[in-house]
Amino acid sequence: MGLLSRMSSILKAKMSAALDRAEDPAQTLDYSYEKQLELLRNVKRGVVEVVTSKRRLQLQAAGLQENLAKLEDQARRALGAGREDLARMALEHKQVIVQQLQGLEGQIEDLEKEQEKLSTAETRLSAKVEAFRTHKEVIKAQYSSAAAQVKIGEAVTGLSEEMADVGLAVDRAEEKTQKMRARASAIDELVDAGTLEDFSGRPDAVERQLAQISVSQGVEDELAEMKRQIEGPKEPKQLEEGK
Repeated sequence: MGLLSRMSSILKAKMSAALDRAEDPAQTLDYSYEKQLELLRNVKRGVVEVVTSKRRLQLQAAGLQENLAKLEDQARRALGAGREDLARMALEHKQVIVQQLQGLEGQIEDLEKEQEKLSTAETRLSAKVEAFRTHKEVIKAQYSSAAAQVKIGEAVTGLSEEMADVGLAVDRAEEKTQKMRARASAIDELVDAGTLEDFSGRPDAVERQLAQISVSQGVEDELAEMKRQIEGPKEPKQLEEGK
C-alpha cells in the first residue's frame, strides 16, 4: 500500500509539472475574459428580452385603454336611447377590461423593475469586464517580459535545455577532434618508424636509406672529380722529370 501511495504521489507530481509547463497564462487569461464577455452578452440579451416583453404589454394596455373609451361611449349612447340593458352590458365589459388593465400594469411594473436590475447588473459587469481586460493585458505584458528575461538569463548562464544541448554538442565535437588528432599523430609516428607501410606514395625506411646512400655516393664521386680537375694529370709531369 505504501508503494502504491508513493507511485501515485510521483505520478501526480509529474502530471502537475507537465501541466504547469503546458499552461500558458496568456491563454488562460484570454479564455477567462471570453467567458466574462459571454456572460455580459447574456445579461444584455436578457435586458433586450425584458424590454421587448414590456413593450408588448404596453401595446396591449394601450389597446385596452381604447376599448375602455369605446365602451364608455357605448354605455352613454345606450342610456340616451333608453336602453339601460345595453348600457349595463357595456359597463360590464368595461369592468372586465379594467381588471385586465390592472393585471397588465402590474406585469409592466414587474418588468420595469427587472429591467432596472438587469441594467444595473449590466453596468457593473461591463465595468468589471473592462477592468479585468486592462488587468489581463498588464499581466500578459509582465509575463512576457519575465519569460524573456528568463530566456536571456538561461542563455547567458547555460541553464536552458537548448544551451545545454549546444554545450553537449560542442563537448562531443571537441572530444572527437582530439581523438582524431591523436589517431593521426599516432599513425604518422608509426609510419615514420617504419612500423606501418605508407601507401600514399611516400618511401618506406629502406627506400629512404637507399636514397640517402645514393646521395652520399654521388657527393663522393663529385668531390673526387673536382679533386682530379684541381690536381691535373700527374703522368705527363712524371715523364718530364725522367728526361
